[in-house]
Formats: sequence, C-alpha cells, structure tokens
Amino acid sequence: MTNSVVILLGANLGDKFSTMANAVEELKNSVGEISKISSIYETDAWGKEDQPSYLNQVVEVQTGISADDLIHITQDIENKLGRVRKEKWGARIIDIDILFYNHDIIDLENLKVPHPWLQERRFTLEPLTEILHNYIHPVLNLSIRDLLLQCDDPLEVKKLVKETNHPTY
Repeated sequence: MTNSVVILLGANLGDKFSTMANAVEELKNSVGEISKISSIYETDAWGKEDQPSYLNQVVEVQTGISADDLIHITQDIENKLGRVRKEKWGARIIDIDILFYNHDIIDLENLKVPHPWLQERRFTLEPLTEILHNYIHPVLNLSIRDLLLQCDDPLEVKKLVKETNHPTY
C-alpha cells in the first residue's frame, strides 16, 4: 500500500541550503518518491528567538513505510546529517517533522500526527499552502489555506527563489 506523507524540513545551522538538499535526497533514497516539493522559505526562529533564522520546506512523499518505521528513518536521517539534540526548539542543523500521514490520526509516544502545532506556525503553513492548499486537516476539519488565514503567528515568512542549478529542484 502506498501512503502519502507530508514532511517539514527545517535548518538554521551550517550550510542550510546544502543540508536541506541533502535531506531531500535522503528522503528519496530511504523513504520513497517525492511527489510535491515547496519552495524554500526563511523565517526568524520560533519559540526560542536568540538563534539564526531558519529555512523551511515541505515535501510530500509516496511510501510503503509504516508511520512507526518512518519516525525512526527520519531520525536516522537527522543524525546522519549531523543533528544534535541539546534543547527544545534550539538551533539545529536539520529538523524533519512528519506533518501528515495519509489522513491518519496517530498518537504514539514518539509520534503525533497530524503534527500538534502546525496550525500555530506560519513557517509551516506557508510552504504547506504552496503545495497542498486544499488538503483538509483530519482533526481540525479545515483546509491548509484556511488554517493559514486564521494563523496569528506574527513571524514574517519569506519565500526564497529556488536555485535553478540545484539537482534537487
């Protein structure tokens, strides 16, 4: 069975563009076919503001991997790319969050899907709206576009131009 998984990538340390591209390649190699990919967006840090700005991107992946296995694979990719977990919402070389897994509602100790805070974060909703604006949130029963319109997150999210010479795009 093929599952549609929506993933948010975030990076704010090191060569952010290169790390994001490497994360996309790792998802292709370890998870499945990328069916949609957003532009890269830049925003100030959310939650803990005394750190560099973030780049964020949303990808939709088609996979046969279960949600329980997927969380371990995405954490392995983070580790492979140099992620070190020091503090909640702290700076990181890469962050890979599972936003949606089909239209499933998953409540495991190490995985909550839909991602519990996505509706509060403009940096998630902007790239998500770009590729899945009509997707209906399975808990809130609102489209991604409507969630963005209702979002009161004040952080500015800037869409960056995709680099045409990059093999991922």
